Amino acid sequence: MQKAYRHSRTTEGLNITEEMLRLHSIARQLGDQISLAKAFVVIAKESNNLQFAWELSAQIRNLQVLLSNAATRQTPLTVEESETAILDMALLLYHAQQLHYDSSTMIMRLKSKIQSLEEQENSIREKSSKYGQIAAEEVPKSLYCLGVRLTIEWFKSSNIQRKLMEAQKLRDNYLSHFVVFSDNILATSVVVNSTALSSNHPDMVVFHLVTDEVNYAPMKAWFSLNDFRGVTVEVQKFEDFIWLNSSYVPVLKQLQDSETQNYYFSGNNDNGRTPIKFRNPKYLSMLNHLRFYIPEVFPALKKVVFLDDDVVVQKDLTQLFSIDLNGNVNGAVETCMETFHRYHKYLNYSHPLIRAHFDPDACGWAFGMNIFDLVEWRKRNVTGIYHYWQEKNLDRTLWKLGTLPPGLLTFYGLTQPLDPRWHILGLGYTNVDPELIENGAVLHFNGNSKPWLKIGIEKYKPLWNKYVDYSHPLLQQCNVH
Repeated sequence: MQKAYRHSRTTEGLNITEEMLRLHSIARQLGDQISLAKAFVVIAKESNNLQFAWELSAQIRNLQVLLSNAATRQTPLTVEESETAILDMALLLYHAQQLHYDSSTMIMRLKSKIQSLEEQENSIREKSSKYGQIAAEEVPKSLYCLGVRLTIEWFKSSNIQRKLMEAQKLRDNYLSHFVVFSDNILATSVVVNSTALSSNHPDMVVFHLVTDEVNYAPMKAWFSLNDFRGVTVEVQKFEDFIWLNSSYVPVLKQLQDSETQNYYFSGNNDNGRTPIKFRNPKYLSMLNHLRFYIPEVFPALKKVVFLDDDVVVQKDLTQLFSIDLNGNVNGAVETCMETFHRYHKYLNYSHPLIRAHFDPDACGWAFGMNIFDLVEWRKRNVTGIYHYWQEKNLDRTLWKLGTLPPGLLTFYGLTQPLDPRWHILGLGYTNVDPELIENGAVLHFNGNSKPWLKIGIEKYKPLWNKYVDYSHPLLQQCNVH
């Protein structure tokens, strides 16, 4: 009589029919009950109804044991062995409905839980991004030590200061000229060393390095003390460029603007709405923007290869100088094939100036390994184009981040796509196809995880480390490893 009563109440509450108890549907019904009961366990715990959550969990285990036994003996469940468990679970599910654990309540609570978890995830992601950015910007003590020791070497040794280079080579357009703008001595050394070791004729290679006043003496000392297979290395500091002043260079003008300084350096301007990566002061660094002034920096040169300081060269790059750019100024590897980096990813197409002048689906390309025809650059006044867009973006409404967006605007219609094997990107933030790495000419550690930092991606560090002589006395004194 009691079983009949329970069966009647269950049928009334959960609409269980005799059809659902037929032999062929028992396993499916058990599975459905378990799924529903698991959801109710979550809601019961959220409602602090721990006793009911325990009862549901116990009955879930009973049903799972039935299913497991049937699977082990490889015979279907029978009505006789499963009816009691099904009805007991049905009563618990009916009780859950009486507690308003119905589907609408469950959906609302789950949505609330999901929203809470998403907020936690966003908070954790924001903190992770902030700490990762701080770690990426921090100069390791070992590299700071290296700079100090090299500065001492420079000023105490008149022999190093008197070391002469062949000045004629610096202006000889029959040679291969490479340009690097950096304040990182060790990273720049890896670029020069890897290029030298990969070159078929290193004596025909000239490196033009530009740094700041703080790093000028140690940079000069390092490249005077070390030989790179006969590669010629010139070091300059941008403070010596007379033409580099705020009346000519928009970025210097922005640096003097109090609102811009507040935006980049204090972070108090928009109540934290702008992500930290957009507020990095390095994006106003002159070393970062000198790439737009290469003809002014090197007035005697006709063609150069520009390299970022976070690259490794593993093929001979002299062939780049014979590539026909078809009248274009910039030769670069496009990035819109697999990663879909098109113009609309970098620029604000809600702004009428951007909409009117640029195709949102135009293919993006990468800085870091570029061949520049400086004759065409001067002829087309490319630096003037760059100035125009920088002036238009004083309020940061055209783009927010870095030098690539203004580069995309400046070299729009003036860029010749290169074979993708010339420039392999992503080694500083993602997984890269090993075949691409093996066949790539230039490997770019773009991203926060630089190979000289503790946060560098471990599996890619050996690609960079092999170009550092860790037995060098100065590196050992500074514990560079």
